Amino acid sequence: MRDTREYLIKTTTDFPALRRGALEILQVNLGYKCNQSCVHCHVNAGPSRTEVMTPDTLDAVLQALDHLAIGVLDVTGGAPEMHPQFRELVLAAKRLGVRVIDRCNLTILSEPGYEDLGAFLAEHEIEVVASLPCYLEDNVDRQRGKSVFQQSIAGLRQLNALGYGHPGSERVLNLVYNPQGPVLPPAQVELEAQYREVLQREYGIAFHHLLTLANMPIARFGATLLAKGEFDAYLALLRHSYNAKTLPGLMCRHTLSVDWQGYVYDCDFNQMLNVPLGAAAGEAVHLSALAELVLTGQPIAVADHCFGCTAGQGSSCGGALT
Repeated sequence: MRDTREYLIKTTTDFPALRRGALEILQVNLGYKCNQSCVHCHVNAGPSRTEVMTPDTLDAVLQALDHLAIGVLDVTGGAPEMHPQFRELVLAAKRLGVRVIDRCNLTILSEPGYEDLGAFLAEHEIEVVASLPCYLEDNVDRQRGKSVFQQSIAGLRQLNALGYGHPGSERVLNLVYNPQGPVLPPAQVELEAQYREVLQREYGIAFHHLLTLANMPIARFGATLLAKGEFDAYLALLRHSYNAKTLPGLMCRHTLSVDWQGYVYDCDFNQMLNVPLGAAAGEAVHLSALAELVLTGQPIAVADHCFGCTAGQGSSCGGALT
């Protein structure tokens, strides 16, 4: 797989300088092992990956949540639920009064050994952000693998039966949309209405909100663009679609990304490109040393891939920004 880092990380960039606000979210990657290998995956996760966060690093995550009074733990992977201590981490974070988000691929709910996962998430009211890149079966299977759509529908029905996704329910279920190729996501509000109508009519499925994300030209998706000769055109599209109104809401302003080894980054895209924390002047920073840093007001490391978060309506782990 070709690395896109050399095409994105240059000596200089004309992306505007950014500075951090108050830290609100700790987004933790528990490892790259996943039961799927999606075309758009920016962490190159898959069944053969073996990277996994150690117990000591998990303890450092909990210490950071406690000592820095971080209100949200956003757990991702890979399939984060495949980490052997996923449930222990979630329960410990909940005991600290932290809101927990599980970025779930839905198909994990039907994997052998995970049959009770949905019930666990529901019992502890873990917020679920579930990837469903289209409401059409062919599109999903082409992007995520054969039969993934039907498995995803089964997972959504299971979550609905457990109380997720219904109006007024505290068991939050949000869906995530990614484009099929090198294009920007459509308007989030209109697309959410389409999702809601089709999923309810065809499958009886309810959810709270749809979050639209732009595909980033890194890892597996970036390598695919290079192989097809589409990388430069896509990066040009992102730059041409720059929207300054998205800057105040960028996730890097209030989120820290933690890799499976415990090193921290301004966002998970910088993590995958190995771009050190902007506040650390180019030095790798481990989670265990985070309390020694003053983050608020410090610079954020930016490069050309950042145009992916500011293109059009903007893109973040919380969906569109404008």
